Amino acid sequence: MSFDVIVIGGGPSGLMASIAAAEQGAKVLLLDKGDKLGRKLAISGGGRCNVTNRMEINELIAHIPGNGRFMHSPFSVFNNEDIIQFFEGLGIRLKEEDRGRMFPVSDKATTVVETLLRRVQQLGVTIQTNTAVKEIQYDTEKVIGVTLQSNKKIQANNVIIATGGKSVPHTGSTGDAYPWAEKAGHTITELYPTEVPITSNESFIKQKKLQGLSLRNIELSVISPKEKTIISHDGDMIFTHFGISGPAVLRCSQYVVKALKKWNTNKITMKIDHFPSQSSEEVFQEVRKLLTTEPKKTFKNVMKGFVPERLLLFLIEKLNIDANKPASEISNELVRAFVQEVKEFRFSVNGTLSLEKAFVTGGGVSVKEIHPKTMESKKKHGLFFCGEVLDIHGYTGGYNITVAFSTGYTAGRAAGEKSKHVYEL
Repeated sequence: MSFDVIVIGGGPSGLMASIAAAEQGAKVLLLDKGDKLGRKLAISGGGRCNVTNRMEINELIAHIPGNGRFMHSPFSVFNNEDIIQFFEGLGIRLKEEDRGRMFPVSDKATTVVETLLRRVQQLGVTIQTNTAVKEIQYDTEKVIGVTLQSNKKIQANNVIIATGGKSVPHTGSTGDAYPWAEKAGHTITELYPTEVPITSNESFIKQKKLQGLSLRNIELSVISPKEKTIISHDGDMIFTHFGISGPAVLRCSQYVVKALKKWNTNKITMKIDHFPSQSSEEVFQEVRKLLTTEPKKTFKNVMKGFVPERLLLFLIEKLNIDANKPASEISNELVRAFVQEVKEFRFSVNGTLSLEKAFVTGGGVSVKEIHPKTMESKKKHGLFFCGEVLDIHGYTGGYNITVAFSTGYTAGRAAGEKSKHVYEL
């Protein structure tokens, strides 16, 4: 049995690669070890599927901190606007939400999955689920096919690896492709969790004093041992029984991992600014005004609503403020200490949840060994990589799926064109 192009992995990059290759007239086989395709896609965006993010390419790349610059070439082939046109061309109406995130109007990821599967089938792609690949066969220069776990061999001059990383393993991403890539001579950069909740051993975390408390529109920063700000992200977060989570936390997580390693330390400082648009002095004057306006009320009652009540009570306890003292008797020194806490709530963190619990895998097949305009290996002719198996990662918010669709389409089109040239010869 032989095909022009074999795609291994039925996630977003694999489905898009299958479509792009088949659109070039290639005879395509799509293999997936699971019982259904698009499993990770079906749970993305909270089950709504954030298909891409609508913004300028340079801004888009800035939201892909893991080798984002590599994406200039794949985006020149198939970018975020192309993704929007692709889905709308298949009948999926999209809507734009905050920060440029694009969702199907149906708010159902299944709409996206079903539409992609329908397109794959329309193009005559052969699909085999519950079919695990054992290894990829190479000669000295190129790909010659794959061997299945059943030991059955299938010939192909082009193989596209779209198996994902090691995060969210229940969707089938279990790192299968790394040994295949190494066999072809590729470097696998160190794997680590990104877009993952952060852990802390602080006593207030262990005692669950703030567990379940959500904070809106804060600025979260990672601070180096030299007291320099490594990164800051604004957004929302939540305290958990093990540490912190939420959008701003996920975006900071990779910097925590890297800082712990860089400084060979077991903890790193983070800082929350509850009023990022105001200076400390502005916040101080606002608090003083509130206390002066209602001098007979207690500090606790005057400050209700200024920050979430659980946080207020926590800070009152931390700073040893007499909560029942009249506002007029609260010293400027105590007010400044309170403002310091709401502007720079500092705490230490000691790591993140495991790679398996992460939304995205950091590290992977080195992009230095990939031709960016085709996604073809520089080590073996006919071997292509796309999606999360590569050492490329973005923040949550449609950036990783954009990378998957773009690299998948680029790889599929190039593999399809290559097989077309074989026929012409």
